[in-house]
Amino acid sequence: MENSNQSSFGKIISDIKLFLKETFDISHDTNRSATIEDIKAGVDMKGQNAWVLIFSILVASTGLNTSSTAVVIGAMLISPLMGPILGMGLSLGINDIDFLKKSIKNFGVMVVLSLLTSFLFFSIPMFQNETPELLARTFPDVRDVIIALSGGLALIVALSRRNKSINTIAGVAIATALMPPLCTAGYGLATAKWDFFRGALFLFSINTIFIASATFLVVRFLKFPYEEYANSQRRKRISQVISILALAILVPSVYMFYQLYKKSDFNQKADGLISKLRTEKGILILDVHKDFDKKEISFAVVGKSISQSDIQQFKSQMKTFGYESCNFKVLQDAGNLETISKINEIENSFLSNQQLIVKKSQELLDKDKEIFELKNQLQQKSEKQFPFNEIAEEIKALHDDVESVAYSEKITTDFSKTDTIPTFGIFWKNNINSKVKAEENKKLQNWLRKKFKDERIMVVN
Repeated sequence: MENSNQSSFGKIISDIKLFLKETFDISHDTNRSATIEDIKAGVDMKGQNAWVLIFSILVASTGLNTSSTAVVIGAMLISPLMGPILGMGLSLGINDIDFLKKSIKNFGVMVVLSLLTSFLFFSIPMFQNETPELLARTFPDVRDVIIALSGGLALIVALSRRNKSINTIAGVAIATALMPPLCTAGYGLATAKWDFFRGALFLFSINTIFIASATFLVVRFLKFPYEEYANSQRRKRISQVISILALAILVPSVYMFYQLYKKSDFNQKADGLISKLRTEKGILILDVHKDFDKKEISFAVVGKSISQSDIQQFKSQMKTFGYESCNFKVLQDAGNLETISKINEIENSFLSNQQLIVKKSQELLDKDKEIFELKNQLQQKSEKQFPFNEIAEEIKALHDDVESVAYSEKITTDFSKTDTIPTFGIFWKNNINSKVKAEENKKLQNWLRKKFKDERIMVVN
C-alpha cells in the first residue's frame, strides 16, 4: 500500500514537471540560424532604413509637439531603431567581434541621424512649445527599466521563434519607446533646454542598455552557436574581449536599476509624508521639489505655518525609511508667529476675565485697544507692508546662493495712470547661470504674490 502511494505521488510530480516544461520551454521552437540572419539583416542604417528612420523621427517629433499619443505610436511602429541595439546584444552573445563593430557603427549613425532630424524640426520657432508628451520623456524612473528589460526579453524571444509574431514585435516597439526620448533630446538641443536633453538621453540609454542586455541573456540561455574562427588564439582573445564588454554592460545595468529604484522610492516616500502633512495639519503646500542626489526636499507653505518639531518628525520618518541625511528647506511666513501668539494670549485673557468688566473696565478697554492695534498691524503687514528683514532671511535660508536682497517701491506711469510696484532685487553669486536665476526668481515672485495677496510684486536680478 505504501509503495503504491509513493508511486502515485511520484507520477504526480512527474506530470507537473512535464506540464511546466511544455508550458515554459522555448528551446524546442527556436530557429537559431534564422534569428541570427534576421537580426544581422536589420542592423544597417543606410538606404531605405536611413530614410525610414528620418521620416519616422519627423512623425514622432510632430506627435510630441502636438501631444498626440496616436501619432507617436504610429512613428514607433515604422521606426527601424531596434536593429543596431539587437545587433549589439546578439554579437556579444555569439562572440562576433566584427558584427559588434558593425552594430556599434550603425547605432552611432542612428543616434546622429535621429538627433539631427529632431534638432532641425524643433529649431523652427513655431514648434518649440513644451508639451506633456515632451515632459513625460525627461524623468526616467525604475518602471522604465522594467519596461525596457521586459520588452527586450519579449522581443528576442519572439524573434527566435520559427513562426514569428508580428504583433509581439510591434507591441515591443511601442512599449520600449526608443524614439520619443531621442526626439525629446533633439528638442533640448534646439531650445538649449539641457534638462530636457540630459533626461531624455538618459531614458534612451536605459532602453538601449537593457534591451541589449536582454538580448544577450536570451541568446546565451538558448545556446546560440558561437562565431567560428580559424585561429584558436584569436577566438580565445575575442571571447575574452566580448566577456569583458558584456560584463561592462551588465554591471552598470544592475547599478542603474538600483539607483533608479532608490530614486523612485525616495520620491514616493516624500510624497506620502507631504500628503499626510497636508491632511493632518490642514496646510497648503506648494512648489514641492525633491532632489534624490542631494537628499533634499523643499516646499513653500501658505497659510498655517509648520513648526520645527513637525520638520524634525518629517526627518525622523524619512530616517526610518533609510534616508538619514535628508535636508529640508521650508519657505513659510515665520515673521508673524509671535504677533499671532500674542493676540491669542490677549484674547484668551479677555474671555477668562469677563466677570471683572465692571471693576477692571479700563484694563479691558486697554486690552481691546491693544488687540485692535495688533490686528491692524498684522493686516497692514500682510496687505501693504513688507517685513523686509524677515523675508530676506527666509529667502537666504531657502537659497544659499543669494548674496543680498534689496527692496524698493518703483513708481511707473503710462501717462493715463500712475502706479507703485513693490520690487525685490535678488543678487546671486557669480557661479549661478542666468537660466537658474530666472527660474528661482519666478518661484520667489509667485510665493511673494501669494503671501501678500498682491499680484503687482516683481522679483528682478
